[in-house]
Amino acid sequence: MSASFRRAARFDLTAGPVTGSMLLFAAPMIAGNLLQQLYNVADTFIVGRCIGADALAAVGASYSAMVFLTSVLLGLCMGSGVLFSMLWGAGETDRMKQSFAISFGFIAVITVAIEALSLACLPLFLRLLQIPPEIMDMTAEYLRIIFYGLAFTFIYNYFASLLRAVGRSAPPLVFLGVSAVLNIVLDLVFVLCFDMGVAGAAWATITAQGVSAFGTAAWCLICMPQLRPERRHIRFDAGIFRQLAQYSLLTCAQQSVMNFGILMVQGLVNSFGVVAMAAFAAGVKIDSFAYMPVQDFGNAFATFIAQNKGAGKQERIRRGLRSAVLCALVFCVVVSAAVFVFAQPLMRLFVDASETAVIAEGVRYLRIEGACYCGIGCLFLFYGLYRGLGRAGFSLVLTVVSLGTRVALAYLLAPVAGLPGVWWAIPIGWVLADALGAWKYGSIRSQLTDA
Repeated sequence: MSASFRRAARFDLTAGPVTGSMLLFAAPMIAGNLLQQLYNVADTFIVGRCIGADALAAVGASYSAMVFLTSVLLGLCMGSGVLFSMLWGAGETDRMKQSFAISFGFIAVITVAIEALSLACLPLFLRLLQIPPEIMDMTAEYLRIIFYGLAFTFIYNYFASLLRAVGRSAPPLVFLGVSAVLNIVLDLVFVLCFDMGVAGAAWATITAQGVSAFGTAAWCLICMPQLRPERRHIRFDAGIFRQLAQYSLLTCAQQSVMNFGILMVQGLVNSFGVVAMAAFAAGVKIDSFAYMPVQDFGNAFATFIAQNKGAGKQERIRRGLRSAVLCALVFCVVVSAAVFVFAQPLMRLFVDASETAVIAEGVRYLRIEGACYCGIGCLFLFYGLYRGLGRAGFSLVLTVVSLGTRVALAYLLAPVAGLPGVWWAIPIGWVLADALGAWKYGSIRSQLTDA
């Protein structure tokens, strides 16, 4: 491995203390994605408090559709990042640069296609989501603007994945911090000062996303010349493309299946009316903040696994898994207790105190989900483990089990138990997928020993 390329990495995850390396690498990713959540939380807070429950329901319903589409791009970028990490761990600098050039063009073409298709199929999205007539126009207006910003989602996540693959998880955090503050300021200006309604919240979001996207890309290309492909790297290689397709498409499928399941649950919740929609919208945002750190820790864990797999350090992978599980469980226990105890004050952050029905349903949702965060915490680690080992297909299997159970049980229990049945279906899916992930690890554990 060249000295110049080694300097490109802030953390070498193949050496040093296992727990310390993972936590130091994960910290900027966790902070960055918590900031990223401020995009939608700022919309939810300002819309819910300043416009009303109908607007909150519209933005909440839009969130599920938006996450489903962006998950395709996120999955492609994350899958490419796994290959980048493996090549970094193996010291194959030229092959990594060539992979960078090929994957960027591949995902850019898919992004353009998704954006065009999303705008063309917006009426179909609204029908699938069972949007009530009273908020149909607001939801359509918000989603149409959000779809314009899908290219920014691709650019940010692509360059962030590249930087994280070589251990530079901090720079994307800086640009997310700037864009998060900008998003809040623009929300206040567009919604309160210009009275633009939900459209103002959407324009604020994509403007802030554009800042983080182009800022991260410019920093990577200008300040990290070690990663810039040269002319000789910009050529098609069938072998590299097959590897990229394997990791990217499977990870993309995993992310898409995960969020398609959430989209189907959203459609079921929408059938219960605006009160349920508003409660779910606020509850999901609180959920996102609560378990986002362990989700990002799982993504950092995938990079740890991939780098050590590339370096041939199998025993370090085993030690890393033990350490990661302990860290995740401690975190989830603490957060579960906090969400359970403070469910009502958390709901009141997003919903006016006069909306008692919305708050009550949101509290019930949070106390069911909040008691079970250990389930999803372990599941994120299994996703990272199998993705980092190059077994993205099994990560997809775990996602199908988790989401399939969740959706099937939600639709079976809803007619009998109402909304609580929908809420309980979610953690049951987590636990079943965890059991399958643990069984699979037991079957391959003996392979993770250094030669």
